[in-house]
Amino acid sequence: MKRLLSIELQKIWMNKASRVLTLTYFILLSFIALIASITFNIGVFKLHLSEMGVFNFPFIWHFNTYIAAWLKFFLAIVIVSMMANEYSYGTLKQNLIDGMSKKEFILSKFLTVLAFAFASTVFVFVMSLTLGYSFSSSTEMSIVFSKMEYLLAFFIKLVGFFSFCLFLGILVKRSAFALGFLLVWNIIEGIAKGILNFKIFPDNNIADSITQFFPLESMSNLIAEPFSRLSLIKTIGTQIGVDDVKDFNVHYSSILIVVAWSLLFMLFSYKLLKNRDL
Repeated sequence: MKRLLSIELQKIWMNKASRVLTLTYFILLSFIALIASITFNIGVFKLHLSEMGVFNFPFIWHFNTYIAAWLKFFLAIVIVSMMANEYSYGTLKQNLIDGMSKKEFILSKFLTVLAFAFASTVFVFVMSLTLGYSFSSSTEMSIVFSKMEYLLAFFIKLVGFFSFCLFLGILVKRSAFALGFLLVWNIIEGIAKGILNFKIFPDNNIADSITQFFPLESMSNLIAEPFSRLSLIKTIGTQIGVDDVKDFNVHYSSILIVVAWSLLFMLFSYKLLKNRDL
């Protein structure tokens, strides 16, 4: 497996566009630290984000993983291009001629997905520790390493999303069309969710019980938005009569759904490649 992963990483690094996108992704991740210097001027009030507690342990695990997850689209382009280039440059046929089986080929791609997700998770972990120890008012070990499930959710979210992108790259064969299909699928899920929520099941939670199994929706459910947890937002909500009833926890049922989708996407990718005339 080490050999398969080495081959894929070499392909990505030798491609200038993929190399630039990968480096850009990790550079942008490090820019999360700049949030500490952002100040919002609202009339006579000045809001300094770091002073609002966004970098306090253990809240920082929730905040940083949520923000970092939005940057995953940079690596999504790399994943889709990685597959599209196999068709464009004929390296897929060449790998098969050289003795690599289709099963090994898909495995090499999935190993790359896992490597990107793992590297991203480690990067966010180190960055969060650094920022947390720099700004957090509580640095006891029991507090620092609580709520680490957000890192697990972040890793699973990236694996699921990149697996979906890989499947689309194999299905469509062209980077632009695959990314376009991803956008269209996101719109389809949004429309379906709206219909279920407002037309079919407007007065109960049945719609949420159904939509939690949608691919992109299930990934989105892993890490809820963290801003409503900030004391300032809670205070404003209380003053205007809005009760905070949102569930911010990471649910392992959501993790299992995304893991199942990841495995299905890999299986679909293998079956598609196996049955396709190259």
